[in-house]
Amino acid sequence: MTIHSRPDNWLPVSIAPSDADLEVGVMDKDSVHALVFPVRKSGTDWVDASTKMRIDIQPTHWRKWTDRR
Repeated sequence: MTIHSRPDNWLPVSIAPSDADLEVGVMDKDSVHALVFPVRKSGTDWVDASTKMRIDIQPTHWRKWTDRR
């Protein structure tokens, strides 16, 4: 899968790849809030990309992780 070339655009979680570090977001009333660490999709679960530990989230959007900090 080709990851979208514009990292500022969020993509639907339904097409998230499982072989890349991702920035994921969850929706509140009208905006996306991103997690501050990279995650990976593992089957139907999400894991912290560093620790490989499962995290309990239900993201709605994703984009390729870039170290912006």
